[in-house]
Amino acid sequence: MNILITGATGLIGSALCKQLSKNHTLHVLTRNPQKAKRQLGNSLSYFNSLHEINFNTIDCVINLAGEAIVNKRWSKKQKQRIRDSRIILTQQITAAIIACETPPHTFISGSAIGYYGRQGSQSIDETYQKIHPEFSHTLCDDWEQGALKAHSPRTRVCVLRTGIVLANHGGALAKMLPPFKLGLGGPIASGAQGMSWIHIDDMVALIEFSMLNQQLTGAINATAPIPQSNRDFSKTLAKALHRPAILPMPAWVLNILMGEMAELVVFGQYVLPQKIIDAGFVFAYPTLPKALDNLLSH
Repeated sequence: MNILITGATGLIGSALCKQLSKNHTLHVLTRNPQKAKRQLGNSLSYFNSLHEINFNTIDCVINLAGEAIVNKRWSKKQKQRIRDSRIILTQQITAAIIACETPPHTFISGSAIGYYGRQGSQSIDETYQKIHPEFSHTLCDDWEQGALKAHSPRTRVCVLRTGIVLANHGGALAKMLPPFKLGLGGPIASGAQGMSWIHIDDMVALIEFSMLNQQLTGAINATAPIPQSNRDFSKTLAKALHRPAILPMPAWVLNILMGEMAELVVFGQYVLPQKIIDAGFVFAYPTLPKALDNLLSH
């Protein structure tokens, strides 16, 4: 296939390019083609403008671009930057697909489990409707709607509601490891909030599975099948590192340090990937101990 990828230099995108380049022709949309080429290699083609790309020759678009949501405090300006980096590009891709004579048969676009907003202890799948309206939900909803408008009899659209991606280089795990290695890790706030996670290898496999399975459409939860409470996640990570996990982080401290963004870690969701399981996808790392054993052994 001819595949167009945005966000190719990110945590998920770079791992995805490594996998898909084995059997497909990849085209990367990036603001800095030279930097991307140094990271991803010479076998891919690079563009810094959508106008350079003939969408009539593209079979599948995988849209993973977006400003990192946890890099800076959520000022009004930063919230707008987070929204624009996702929604404007997604709308532009949708417009390009709609304008095609022979459009891509598949459009896979990013989203996040933040779509559901803060939730309690109930497990939720793609059919769940009792959404908590907050910034993370409106961001993901507008992002998804921007992509879903490309759906037609000739183009199917999947939106991936991604959880916490665990990898041995970068991402959330890299931020967690330093305090836990020092024995300073522990649960956040009550520790009861859900942490819906996924191993990077399963994330890449799930995207490839979604690309090849023509029956899949709409929202897909990209999370492992066994979410954890923050308390249990902390205990499991500490055990894998042979360290204690006894120092809790109070919510009020996080609110001071992170502002509104603290909501992402103080509250959570127990998300189940029901649609992808029903489609026959098998997780290589369905449990957290197995995932951490793999990642921390590298």
